[in-house]
Amino acid sequence: MNSQQIKKLAESGVSLALAVVLGFFTIYKMPQGGSVSLEMLPIIFIALRWSWKDGVMLGTAYGVMQIMFSNSIFHWAQVILDYPVAFALLGLAGIVGNLAQKDSLAEKSRIISLGVILAGSTRFIIHFLSGMIFFAEYAPEGQPVWLYSLVYNGSYMIPETIITLVVMVMLNKVLVSNYSLSQVGQEY
Repeated sequence: MNSQQIKKLAESGVSLALAVVLGFFTIYKMPQGGSVSLEMLPIIFIALRWSWKDGVMLGTAYGVMQIMFSNSIFHWAQVILDYPVAFALLGLAGIVGNLAQKDSLAEKSRIISLGVILAGSTRFIIHFLSGMIFFAEYAPEGQPVWLYSLVYNGSYMIPETIITLVVMVMLNKVLVSNYSLSQVGQEY
């Protein structure tokens, strides 16, 4: 392994552990699963720092780990959708660009914004579909299942995406003003 691969592996491992820890610190939890936390942040960071493929692999690993901590498992297919698939899609944030290749704060903030919105949106779509398929019984009588799933999943995914976006942009501003994100780990 070369030093770049070792650095990527180390950062991914730390990011996985950080995502797990951040997942335990929730602002609020929903009754049939879902919560607002900063768990998406490390996965999106890796996707934007290294590549979308690295983000997808990290998101998948995190989704598998989430299964162990979940008390919201109702069906085996729901387990696949709501965990490995939903969190793997966070890695798609890396499609919009690579932070290490951008110099200006404005460029990095734009990439972060687009990446977080793409990641949060694709994860939301999976949870929305899972809600329509596996959680229809929880919809109030007379309410369309799609509306129930949209409102339920939007009630935690929209705030989580917004909070992740704000925190990532703030961290980026601090890092860019103090230390270039592309130079993180260069001194080792």
